[in-house]
Amino acid sequence: MMKKFPFITATQAFVIFRIAVSGLLMAHGIMRMTAGTVNGFGEFLNSKGFIIGTAIAWFLTLFEIAGGLLMASGYFAKWIAAVFIIEHCFGIILVHAPNGWFVVGHQSGGVEFSVLLIFSLLLIAASSKK
Repeated sequence: MMKKFPFITATQAFVIFRIAVSGLLMAHGIMRMTAGTVNGFGEFLNSKGFIIGTAIAWFLTLFEIAGGLLMASGYFAKWIAAVFIIEHCFGIILVHAPNGWFVVGHQSGGVEFSVLLIFSLLLIAASSKK
């Protein structure tokens, strides 16, 4: 049985957590689309050796938005979280690892936020029924 905090249950807190993480992930896709940088992301992927970088960039952008909405709603959360984990592992390898650990402060653009998202997504995947 879930323990109740003074004003919220653990189940309610988890739903808020899942929605918050989904919102952070959706923000990437929404910003990329509104800023018009999807094709630039595709060119970056091509420069890293991906043959169809622009198609991958569009897929990821649309997945971040649609997958984020579905995960926030609780639909297919386990599977969507798994895809997001793979995406962030590639982000660490291609972008963040060369910048070290910290996102800001001692270093810039490091892996710490991606690692936090991966652990958050693992919790969502492990706690989701479908």
